[in-house]
This record gives sequence, C-alpha cells and structure tokens, in this order.
Amino acid sequence: MLSALELLQQRHSAPSRQLREPAPDEGTLRTLLETAIRVPDHGKLEPFRLILLRGDAKLRFGERLTDIALRRHPDLPESKREKERLRYTFAPLVVAVVARIQSDSSVPAIEQQLSAGCVAHNLLLGAYALGFGAQWLTGWAAYDREAGALLGLAEHEHMVGFVHIGTPDIDIPDRDRPDLDSLLSTWTP
Repeated sequence: MLSALELLQQRHSAPSRQLREPAPDEGTLRTLLETAIRVPDHGKLEPFRLILLRGDAKLRFGERLTDIALRRHPDLPESKREKERLRYTFAPLVVAVVARIQSDSSVPAIEQQLSAGCVAHNLLLGAYALGFGAQWLTGWAAYDREAGALLGLAEHEHMVGFVHIGTPDIDIPDRDRPDLDSLLSTWTP
C-alpha cells in the first residue's frame, strides 16, 4: 500500500484509449466517489455534482455530440465524425464532473469552480490508489452549452471535465515533470 506522499509522487494519467475493463465494481465505485467529493468547499456549498456514463450511454452521448458538430460543421471529415462518436467509448466508465456555481453566494465563483476541479483531481488520485487508470479530459463538449444540455446541465452549471476510468491495457510510462526550481520563488517585502 502506497503512502499518501508516494501516491502523489507516482500518480500519472493513463490515456483514455488505453483503458479497458474492469472498471471499479459498484462497491469500489461508491467508495471512490465518496472519497472524491471530500474536497475544500468554502461555505459548504457542494458546488459540484457527478454524472456517470457507462455502457451504451457512452456511445449514445458521442453520437449526439457528433450530431451537434455536424449541424455546425456539415463538412466535418468522416475521420473527425468517427472520433467524436467514439470519444467516450474506450474506458468502461466516464465520470462527468460538473461545477454548480451559486452566483448569489458570497463565495467567489472561482472558488466554487476550483472545488469542483478538486473533485476531478480526487477521482484521478483515488482511481490510481485503487489500482485503476484514469484521465481527466475536456474537449469542446466540456465548454459547449448544447452539449451540456444533453447531460441535463442547468444554466448555473458548467462542465469541469470528463474523468475516464478503467484498467490500463499497457504499462503507462510517466511523463517528464516540471523542474521545481524554475517555478519556485520566495517573496520578500
């Protein structure tokens, strides 16, 4: 079992196209989701929610996104149509993370959005800790109101991203990481 620090040092994303069954079973998934929502939440607003995409629903969602894309770009090449259609089908589980921004709150919207972002990050960490692979993706559909409406997003809700979860079918090498010294400074008055 990894220590918390080892988990943070070793976690890396697994490309969604490399994720296969099995996904977390129902009990494990519940534990993962309950853990993921344990995030900083100024004002206890719970400014997030989760939508699961599984099975045939992933393909249907991709098909409806393709319809939107084709309405806007009728000349979309067949290769891009197929990419849109299949985008959510590789991993056995996709968790859509939604920010629910309460504009009448004294908590700034950015803090609410960051809280929802922490949920997505916790999904990545939790999946890795449980022996699964995961990748947090956005793409145009994450920022598109019509695409959001397919998932039932209300006017005050915004997609943070789609976390694809499954079992990697290859060993995923870690990528080069930033050099801390190039990012670190000390403020002095």
